[in-house]
Amino acid sequence: MGKQLPEITTEIQKFIEAQKIFFVGTAAAEGRVNVSPKGHDTLRVISPNKVIWLNLTGSGNETAAHLLKNDRMTIMFCAFEGKPLILRLYGHAKIYHERDETFQKHIGLFDENVGSRQIIELDVEMVQTSCGYSIPFMDFKEERGQLNSWSEKQGKERIEAYWEEKNSKSIDGFETGILE
Repeated sequence: MGKQLPEITTEIQKFIEAQKIFFVGTAAAEGRVNVSPKGHDTLRVISPNKVIWLNLTGSGNETAAHLLKNDRMTIMFCAFEGKPLILRLYGHAKIYHERDETFQKHIGLFDENVGSRQIIELDVEMVQTSCGYSIPFMDFKEERGQLNSWSEKQGKERIEAYWEEKNSKSIDGFETGILE
């Protein structure tokens, strides 16, 4: 059954690296709670207490807005194949943009993507496992290519215009810091 750990173990890191999807949860003190699914090969374990993930351009930018108001974040993984497991990483996060030195330091850990929007760094304070017995088996077929194709078609200049139009404020009207 469930365990609470102070850090990411080697076994947990292997589990994380095998996952095709993870979920990010954030919330400001007011407004809506956000849970976002994230795909592609966009998460890296940096150390037993630090992970980063590449946030790709999407229809909203709730995570960024929430982190500017409240830096708490949870990342959740579910085993859809193999041994059942739900894994949560709890901690405090920072958000980095292309203009930031930390973004430049870490961007090389990911495949090049014109839709790269931010790198988010989570300082992991607690790792929690739970059984996952109710999670269904699902077979991974393939990554969806639409987001990358769309980003490439837009190009950097049109992506930045999209950020201004669709990603500069959250659905609750909070600033995201994308264009500062």
